[in-house]
Amino acid sequence: VTLVAFNYSGELLATGDKGGRVVIFQHEQESKNRPHLRGEYNVYSTFQSHEPEFDYLKSLEIEEKINKIRWLPQQNAAHFLLSTNDKTIKLWKISERDKRAEGYNLKDEDGRLRDPFRITSLRVPVLMPMDLMVEASPRRIFANAHTYHINSISVNSDHETYLSADDLRINLWHLEITDRSFNIVDIKPANMEELTEVITAAECHPHQCNVFVYSSSKGTIRLCDMRAAALCDRHSKFFEEPEDPSSRSFFSEIISSISDVKFSHSGRYMMTRDYLSVKVWDLNMENRPVETYQVHEYLRSKLCSLYENDCIFDKFECCWNGSDSAIMTGSYNNFFRMFDRNTRRDITLEASRESSKPRATLKPRKVSTGGKRKKDEISVDSLDFNKKILHTAWHPKENVIAVAATNNLYIFQDKIN
Repeated sequence: VTLVAFNYSGELLATGDKGGRVVIFQHEQESKNRPHLRGEYNVYSTFQSHEPEFDYLKSLEIEEKINKIRWLPQQNAAHFLLSTNDKTIKLWKISERDKRAEGYNLKDEDGRLRDPFRITSLRVPVLMPMDLMVEASPRRIFANAHTYHINSISVNSDHETYLSADDLRINLWHLEITDRSFNIVDIKPANMEELTEVITAAECHPHQCNVFVYSSSKGTIRLCDMRAAALCDRHSKFFEEPEDPSSRSFFSEIISSISDVKFSHSGRYMMTRDYLSVKVWDLNMENRPVETYQVHEYLRSKLCSLYENDCIFDKFECCWNGSDSAIMTGSYNNFFRMFDRNTRRDITLEASRESSKPRATLKPRKVSTGGKRKKDEISVDSLDFNKKILHTAWHPKENVIAVAATNNLYIFQDKIN
């Protein structure tokens, strides 16, 4: 699984995978006779979004792996979502059909066209009920606008435009126009040997359609205002935490790279995830974050081996709960971390088949960093770095979370007493 995303109402949950498929789960309505089930998520629709391609000019294989999915706000009975692989963005329409027309004049029931001379009377076609079908159809294909791999797409609050970002550029698209986009950020130097940073993530502001942010591999975030200029090369705000010289090491630059940036629902704060921590920034204060949460500080002593096995380049995502009072992000050993912003309490939970029988309560996990290990703790050396939770999503209204652990999707909800 390469990403998880709830739609605006939380009724649908989309996942993308390495094979280019999108699977959508639907929240079942609660039944009176089994209230303890509280609405399961069941498969609603599965479709192949992207196929493997080959770029003949560059002799490059383009993976079908889905990088991002973003839902559009629902305007009518159908649902729309944007999905992207490294190069091509597609707009999909997911709609239901439970009736079909019968009694055509110009064709038989099996679909063959009738000879016009045989038609002697006019029939009025009627709609007959049929089994519910969920259809996914591609409505737009936005291609050929990115030289580098797309790492982010974000739907703007005007619901008409969206942006897509790769390593060096950010493009602004109109949802109706597929053959051109506007390049609004370009950090490509004239000489590629002078390249010092790349764009790692970008997101539109949830309420102001002219504001967006993008983060860089140097650990900085730039907030841009599209009203200022057509090309947002000059940022309006620049968020950076001054580095502590005492803790500088060979790995400082790598672990300060930001892997995800997310605005809070209120639009007042944004959250950034780097390798070891999550930071919450107030948009009105650029010089330092207002909150910093250590995700797995115990890995600081292990950075050398994490560099050797390439784990240090893992890109963890982060997400807000519906009321912006808590945040969640992933770690190794299938652990994921939640932080309560009001009480400053945090909890580590594990998504694993052994520990998560349906309806079981998750036990908090602890990692011991040295000395004697208590009986429930797990030592740093026995953490499995192949099991990692990079993608998580929080229901926009309820305490329901979706956690992707490699090839499993876990859905947890708070327990009603």
